[in-house]
Amino acid sequence: MFVSCKWTYLGHKAEGSGTKGWSDDYWSGIGLDDIVKEGYRRVGTRVRALGEPVGDGLSEKAARELRLQPGTPVSASIIDAHAGGLGVLGMDLGNDVNPETLETRLAIVAGTSSCHLAVSREAKYIPGCWGPYYSAMVPNLWLTEGGQSAVGALVDHIIFTHGAYPMAKQQADADGISIFEFLNRRLEQLRQTLRRDFPAQLTTGLHVYPDFHGNRSPRANPSLRGMICGLRLSAGIDDLTILYLATIQAIAYQVRHIVEEMNRQGYQIKTLIACGGGLKNQVFLREHADITGCMLVLPREPEAVLLGAALLGAVAARAYPDIITAMKAMAAPGQQLTPATGEVRVYHDTKYRVYHQMYHDQLRYAEFMRSSE
Repeated sequence: MFVSCKWTYLGHKAEGSGTKGWSDDYWSGIGLDDIVKEGYRRVGTRVRALGEPVGDGLSEKAARELRLQPGTPVSASIIDAHAGGLGVLGMDLGNDVNPETLETRLAIVAGTSSCHLAVSREAKYIPGCWGPYYSAMVPNLWLTEGGQSAVGALVDHIIFTHGAYPMAKQQADADGISIFEFLNRRLEQLRQTLRRDFPAQLTTGLHVYPDFHGNRSPRANPSLRGMICGLRLSAGIDDLTILYLATIQAIAYQVRHIVEEMNRQGYQIKTLIACGGGLKNQVFLREHADITGCMLVLPREPEAVLLGAALLGAVAARAYPDIITAMKAMAAPGQQLTPATGEVRVYHDTKYRVYHQMYHDQLRYAEFMRSSE
């Protein structure tokens, strides 16, 4: 049994970093001196380890309401995205799962926004990413976390606000498929009609910069905005289809940027292990593998966050001696995509340069406008 609780031990210095406990300066700095003066009585001073049993398990009342047995072990909790990381990072991919090999993997928990979770034996400080946090996800390892402010939300925005959406939705409904499957089929039809060697080439003249809701990582700039370059005086279904693909590519270029920044600071990420509702989309998956140059793996169990919660419960119940052992035993790979090479790789390397150039252009525009004030 796993009980979720979203709270953060702000100002805590973890075991292994030299000291542990609350930071008096932090709490005083935000105007909560009373909590410091009373010795943190109201918020507590003990941090339980992940997978540690809480109390004597479920109470009679809780067990009755949940229709479970009293005393069922309850694990110390974890943030939901971090549970997803636990549910995917430890799967058997043909090499031993240990702290060294974990540094070659990145867990992506994708949805409306996304989280990118990596763990390491030594603390790695990556500009624009959160952390490192000691034992925050995998015990005795440092967690580094990147993120994207809008992923599924951005794709939805591009589709649902486009002038051709009502017509495209009508055709998708008539075919009994989702709008995403409709657009994916249309992409292949366009590739054949326009005689492109591979679908990604459809966006040669259309580029998207994805920070419509600011940038979490690795630029950590909430003032950034989205950009579209290459619009024509048409807004039909084919225009929507190509813009949809360019948006997915922009999201994937940002993932590549995050991976490169992590690797620049000592990671050796070669494999993306992804979970989340948006990952049922094969175009989304293909573009991420091809653009990042990483093997992309989906978990056999699609509800990876729930699996991570169950994993903690299993450790609390003593079914496994520790979290890494449970990760190896409970996580398993499903679909695997190998990145394309050759001309596909060259094409994406070129568009990745455009992705960076659009960022620098946006900063330049802002500089122009500041000079006019």
